[in-house]
Amino acid sequence: MAAPMESENITLRLLYFVGFILYGVSSKYSEGPANEFFKSDHTNNWAVLVDTSRFWFNYRHVANVLSIYRSVKRLGIPDSHIILMVADDMACNPRNPRPATVFNNANQHINVYGDDVEVDYRGYEVTVENFIRVLTGRLPASTPRSKRLLTDERSNVLVYMTGHGGDGFLKFQDAEEVSNVELADAFEQMWQKRRYHELFFMIDTCQAESMLQKFYSPNILGVASSKIGEDSLSHHVDPALGVYVIDRYTYHALEFLERVKPGGKQTMADFLKVCPKHQCISTVHVRQDLFKRNLAKVPLTDFFGSVRNVEILMDTIHLKNISMTSPQSSCRSENCKDAHVLTQKLSYAEQFPLPV
Repeated sequence: MAAPMESENITLRLLYFVGFILYGVSSKYSEGPANEFFKSDHTNNWAVLVDTSRFWFNYRHVANVLSIYRSVKRLGIPDSHIILMVADDMACNPRNPRPATVFNNANQHINVYGDDVEVDYRGYEVTVENFIRVLTGRLPASTPRSKRLLTDERSNVLVYMTGHGGDGFLKFQDAEEVSNVELADAFEQMWQKRRYHELFFMIDTCQAESMLQKFYSPNILGVASSKIGEDSLSHHVDPALGVYVIDRYTYHALEFLERVKPGGKQTMADFLKVCPKHQCISTVHVRQDLFKRNLAKVPLTDFFGSVRNVEILMDTIHLKNISMTSPQSSCRSENCKDAHVLTQKLSYAEQFPLPV
């Protein structure tokens, strides 16, 4: 068994070796192909998925949010990077003839509730206050990590909301409302606190366009299922359940997402064309004046997936002989005279710092 000092030295050698490789690659390719390769400038993806409706007749809203949840997980966003807020547990509702299931289609081919759904806020935890606190990071110190949106200035964030809305508001559980002004101010707080790089806001509700009107923060792209004055309609009924099981806009959005693979070439411009008026009946509205990039060049997985950019290099990188020996230990390398000896004291960085 290696001595503690020797084990630590081996670990440090590996860390420095990786660091020098990354430095060499970034220096060599900082101009040219790398700038074309890393177009999005973000390093991690998060999703905040919110269903604001209770009661059995709003079954479709739960199916909406769980369907989007299933899609982003399939495309690579892990549960640790998803905040799922569900106002009512339809899977356990006594009216449900098939307990522990939620379906988004009358054919009942896919149980979107599944075996691995991790709901972070459920029932009466789904409030306007909690929603705003999640976005802005202003949560009590006792809040577990699983209920926190731990984003940074390199995070792309998908925010999806569904429920009952009106001109300038979205209802939460028929008890309170979040206004378009409150939502816009929450996004501005996120920008000021460097909690996102780019944000895609997607909402399926009546008069959904009104929720996009007040946005004023940079790098926000928004899509709404209906214009002001229009209702956002349901798609179809499941006779076995006696209720509508999904809304029209989300249904057609999911049809598109089901064809997407993690390495797919579909773009946000392609996605924003789903559900034309003859399918949705309502008019889908897109707001892109705050978003800098060309949508035809933005991969869909920049928001709906978590794909790492990897480039295989065939060149050999030559590194100098680097020794990570401490002042107390002797240099065992044959080329010690050319080695760089680390003398400063090392310490581990704090793991997963929480936002202040």
